[in-house]
Amino acid sequence: MNNTQIANRDDRLLRRYEYEDHWVLAADLAVDDDSVEYDTIGETLILVIDDDGRVNETELDLPGPDAEVTVHNGVLTVEVAK
Repeated sequence: MNNTQIANRDDRLLRRYEYEDHWVLAADLAVDDDSVEYDTIGETLILVIDDDGRVNETELDLPGPDAEVTVHNGVLTVEVAK
């Protein structure tokens, strides 16, 4: 397993785990689950976060199609098979 951890200036945490058969991204969004909308199109994740009226849209390239995306307690988890 390979593990990469990144923290930005707001102390939001992003971790990436690479296993033999799948890849996992976990990101602390620091917002309520109701403030997050997401969709996957092919190998792209579109993420929209509404943080008290400040809307931020981000697109992430995924390492493969058919990603499983969840948001629970403000943590975004993306799992993709290799």
